[in-house]
Amino acid sequence: MWPPRRGCILRWLGLRVCRRTTLLFALFWFGFWVFLNGLVFVHRTIFSDFCTNDKSKRVLQRVCEEYKQGILTGDLCEDLCVTRQLEYKRCLYFENGKKVIEAEWRGVPVVLKSKLENFSSYESFSLLEYQDAPDLSPMDIVFYAMLEIKNSLGLEVRNATVPLLWSQRLRERGRPYSRAELASLWSLLQQEEYTFFKVLQDLSRHVVKVLGSCGHFYAVEYLIAGHAWNQNLFSLEEISGLSGSAGDGSSSSSFSGSFSSGHGVWMERDMVHQIALSFLEMVRHFENDFSHRLHLCDIKPENFAIRKDLTVVAIDVDMAFFEPKMQDILEQNCTSDDDCNFFDCISKCDVHKNKCGSKRINSNLQVICDKIFRHWFSPTLLGARAGFPLQVALQRAVQNCAETAGGEEAELSQAIQQRLLALLKQLLQDGLRQREGQGVAEGHSHTALNF
Repeated sequence: MWPPRRGCILRWLGLRVCRRTTLLFALFWFGFWVFLNGLVFVHRTIFSDFCTNDKSKRVLQRVCEEYKQGILTGDLCEDLCVTRQLEYKRCLYFENGKKVIEAEWRGVPVVLKSKLENFSSYESFSLLEYQDAPDLSPMDIVFYAMLEIKNSLGLEVRNATVPLLWSQRLRERGRPYSRAELASLWSLLQQEEYTFFKVLQDLSRHVVKVLGSCGHFYAVEYLIAGHAWNQNLFSLEEISGLSGSAGDGSSSSSFSGSFSSGHGVWMERDMVHQIALSFLEMVRHFENDFSHRLHLCDIKPENFAIRKDLTVVAIDVDMAFFEPKMQDILEQNCTSDDDCNFFDCISKCDVHKNKCGSKRINSNLQVICDKIFRHWFSPTLLGARAGFPLQVALQRAVQNCAETAGGEEAELSQAIQQRLLALLKQLLQDGLRQREGQGVAEGHSHTALNF
């Protein structure tokens, strides 16, 4: 009886092994199929918008074709499409249609930007949809532009401000605007970032300059942008060769006198102090020098750049809002304070009304202290200098700044800002004396903390 029973057991074991092998094989193919479909999904959703030279060149080629057909125009179209004095260099960024391209215009590096890839993706100017549309005077254009600016920025703009959006040549000519000019201007006004830059063009040195446009693409100055992975957040090595030549009258503030006076090459730590001072100047400027306070809701190194005179410049303002629009954004339904966080701009939840407050409770200064200054003046980055009394005082001031909301307490915020300003100016002066060999020797500790 044993042999048959044993053979039955072996057949049963063999059947189980076969079933397990089949199951594993099926699971392997299922996993492989999921993996392949995952790759296809990633390719379609991410890499379809990957920044490539071929695709970027085709986009600009389409712009030139539409320029030659009379569909669009601009003061840069001739150099881009005919004389080729505006040359493509490389693609910098491409996501959800937003295109950012590095180019060279008559030997000077510039950046071309557009919110949408194609000119046809923008809403057309309604009056152009009629073949017998009436001719529009410059003042008619000003009126429509004012409405569009109010819609995008939430600002009431005076008549005297809007004509600055266009060149003197276009505003003073006798003939009416062509359809291509109106369509091009309208595509630019639909880009909040372009409108923001143009409205503040002559009002702020802390905003990137617009140099011209062609259709829906506009050119801004090329600057050294920040990067979170850089130890100093900004590539100080890249500007060290340029910094000594600053003296072109574009000094960022009263803090940069020692820089523009030609005291030689900046030390790395002094450059950080100077950039920090420019950040403080930008905060003061955005809070006090416009008709409404300007809120920065996405503060990170990548959204700022520095000029050769170490002026801090906002280069990405998709998340920058003046007070009226900021209040509209913050005032939403909520059940807790967490529902009232709009990136770096936060308010508090009124649990009785289930409504977020319309006033921001933190400030630009607090977020800059938290995300930028705290990194710069950490003991790890300072090394041996971290124990110097002035550096210790600065670390404490930055920590206090990062932990104090100050959004609704103007006096407290101003006191913190003045403390940071005094410490940074003292450190900058000490660095200058060290370079000139007139004062504090290397490694000598500071004793005076009177400002």
